[in-house]
Amino acid sequence: QVQLVESGGGLVQAGGSLRLSCTASGTPHMAWFRQAPGKEREFVAAISSSGGRTYVTNSVKGRFTISRDNAKNTVYLQMNSLKPEDTAVYYCAGALNWRGGAMTRYEVDYWGQGTQVTVSS
Repeated sequence: QVQLVESGGGLVQAGGSLRLSCTASGTPHMAWFRQAPGKEREFVAAISSSGGRTYVTNSVKGRFTISRDNAKNTVYLQMNSLKPEDTAVYYCAGALNWRGGAMTRYEVDYWGQGTQVTVSS
């Protein structure tokens, strides 16, 4: 059983930066999803178990970067140039199998509890 614990959310002004962290007890493929109020949970970024392969959704490409440090069992989401529309609960996710590209919810085996990110205008 893989346990995921997120941290790093908070309130930031538009244009600012935040870094989310997710500590995983195992090292499966990892991803970040987000869910804004009244909207479905959507994929943000994914990284393979080795860290050699990443994929970022178009809406955050060039602003968000996913990375991992397997020695620390931690995955990061560096978020720069934040916009009010990035406001959401961000969820860390783990997948035992990942075909590449945007990870689907059906590929996710483990979820974190979520961390709130609020971007003020």
